[in-house]
Amino acid sequence: MISAKCIYIKTSIFFVLSLLGFQTAILHAQRDRFIPDSLDLYVKNGLKKWNIPGAAIAVIQDGKIILTKGYGVRDMNSETPVDENTLFMIASNSKAVTGTILATLEQEKKLTMEDKVSQWLPDFKLYDPNSTTMLTIEDLVSHRMGFETFQGDFCHWSTKATTADVIQRMALIKPVYGFRDKWGYCNAGYAVAGEIIKKASGLSWSEYVKNKIFSPLEMKNSLALTADFPSSDNHCSPHTIYENKLIPLKIPNIDNMAPATSICSSVADWSKWLSMIINKGIWQQRQIIPQAAIDKSITPVSLIGNYKPMYNTGHFAMYGLGWKIQDYCDFRMISHTGGADGFVTSVTWVPEKKCGVIVFTNTDANSFYQAAKMEILDALLEKPFRDYSDTMFQKFQLSMIEDLKWIQQKKDTVSMNRKPSIALDEFTGKYENEVYGSMNIIRKGKELEIYFPLNECTGRLESLGENRFLCTYSNPLLGIKVFPFEVQNGKVKSVKVSCADFVEFTNYDFKKIN
Repeated sequence: MISAKCIYIKTSIFFVLSLLGFQTAILHAQRDRFIPDSLDLYVKNGLKKWNIPGAAIAVIQDGKIILTKGYGVRDMNSETPVDENTLFMIASNSKAVTGTILATLEQEKKLTMEDKVSQWLPDFKLYDPNSTTMLTIEDLVSHRMGFETFQGDFCHWSTKATTADVIQRMALIKPVYGFRDKWGYCNAGYAVAGEIIKKASGLSWSEYVKNKIFSPLEMKNSLALTADFPSSDNHCSPHTIYENKLIPLKIPNIDNMAPATSICSSVADWSKWLSMIINKGIWQQRQIIPQAAIDKSITPVSLIGNYKPMYNTGHFAMYGLGWKIQDYCDFRMISHTGGADGFVTSVTWVPEKKCGVIVFTNTDANSFYQAAKMEILDALLEKPFRDYSDTMFQKFQLSMIEDLKWIQQKKDTVSMNRKPSIALDEFTGKYENEVYGSMNIIRKGKELEIYFPLNECTGRLESLGENRFLCTYSNPLLGIKVFPFEVQNGKVKSVKVSCADFVEFTNYDFKKIN
């Protein structure tokens, strides 16, 4: 005989489970409505919270473009709105294009990813001769040459260095890691890949992009090179946050590493590219890219490391040919980000769900571009609303507070008027680094000024005592750093130069030569 208590318990359990099922259904229904009902408000609030002048977003669902939209303004000093055709510098999201081109050329039997680089560029050299001999095209674009992430970019990024200079300098840069031992993000490797594309296809990298990708996809507003960006009719201006204030930046020219960094596009155009990729190379019933080439580009080559998302599940992060590959909620998440002076961008897609998200912003000092991406992606995957923006903003604020605290401490030390151990004039003169080349220090009143000819920028040097100087770069993106000088027997021997991590983590030792 079944007791009343048992019936009550079973009925209660059934009710709870039914309620949970109902709530889950409601939640999923609500998530289905996030993009049409709530996204605009979410983005507008995010721009205000993060102090972002403008952004643009595209969403692809079931292989179809369902949203392309601009938000905010193109420039902090104007009221001109961002629309779906406004150009942004997408920076390293250019790499996926380069990787796909190489994979396409492989399908056309014009090269293989296992080809030695020396086969195509006999004069190319790395620091280590054995590495030079073993280096393949795949090594170039999967970041496994032994370099530390961004190593060498102080010499390359937005400098007077030509593409030939960038490639030649790779022979002078001593890698931090062993060859193929560890993943290290290297922009210069893609510059080398661009030269191989030219030899294999008969077209320069930029010509190939325009003729073989932009043209068939009818991406009429996109640019292959940043040199054309300032003169375009509808483009964003770059911004950053410097000492807690939003400031405009000069538009950089990073065409010396074009296959890694140089494409400029709108969400209306870039959604065509991503939709084509998601639909296995097909756009408007035409096979633009071979499916096998796309599959090749998202096949893991290098291990980046463990991947622990803020919410939900994920374990590993790998790198293919210009794409990052991760596991996320039992799916593959393919993505890349891009960062140029005053811009950060994100492109993400999930092959199994045929969905994708594009987020462009015109300030480099934000994580909202990632927060919005994850919120939209979770909505497409029917995951709960998490408010990534709020969580990330709290971490961002703490980081900003620490940075400002550090700067203030150094300025307080400067105000104490601590003298170096030798006269200021002893620090003036010419210095050299085997990779960078020369730089100069001159006397300016009670201070010193350092000049970097390759970067065409200066830095104000203020004494911190103990032969250490606080360097405030004229280019805000290079940051504020401490330069320690080596002094022996009253003579300056060298100085250790560094810049903001956004550009490069590695230090440069400059020796005084006169």
